[in-house]
Amino acid sequence: MHRGPPGGGTWTGVAITVAGILLGIGVALAVPSLRGAMSDAIHGDTAAVRDDLNGNAAGALLVIWLAVVHVIVWYPAEILDAAAGYVFGFGIGFPLVLSAWVLSGLISYAVGRHFARPLLYRIAGEKRFVRIEKLIHRGGPLALIAFRLIPIMPFSLMGYVCGATRIPLWRFTWTTIVGYAPITAYFTYVGSQLEGFSVEDPILWIGGGALLLCIAGVRFLLPRTATNSTGD
Repeated sequence: MHRGPPGGGTWTGVAITVAGILLGIGVALAVPSLRGAMSDAIHGDTAAVRDDLNGNAAGALLVIWLAVVHVIVWYPAEILDAAAGYVFGFGIGFPLVLSAWVLSGLISYAVGRHFARPLLYRIAGEKRFVRIEKLIHRGGPLALIAFRLIPIMPFSLMGYVCGATRIPLWRFTWTTIVGYAPITAYFTYVGSQLEGFSVEDPILWIGGGALLLCIAGVRFLLPRTATNSTGD
């Protein structure tokens, strides 16, 4: 199914992608505040990440940067969601962090499209990856949305896979927004309520119940999609 596209344009894209990743790593290591924020996120220190963001324009840029770093350094994405909600509130934090994750997804898609396929073969095995590829293509947008609703799946991994399997960019983008918005909204809201947290908040229970229903729906949808993909 996959054919590596030859030509100078492809290698230019690879070079730009690699250069961008190396630049991001270099900046992270060179700037103490960025290095500290990345370390806090990796170690799951939500309180420290909240302190890093500060609640100003620089903090908003840091949210975007931390989401982009996730392309190469996987940490629990919910940490950034909750920290952004706490610092900026839900009204600003949710669109900010969701936009940041979409940007991160597009970069991971570029990585997957240009050179992540051999790495994915090593992680999953070539035969298993080919089965996943068929599942994603034949499952269509619903399969992409379903995968985004799985909380334990690293956010950037889906970008790698979709890029490597040549999912159309627009389909990848809108399904990322639709599929990841519920999780992002819930944890951003939780973060925004930390100072006055109450277990009696109905939104927490309704949102948590809705996420559980979505996850249950994923368990129902993916086997049906797999059956359809193997039945052709």
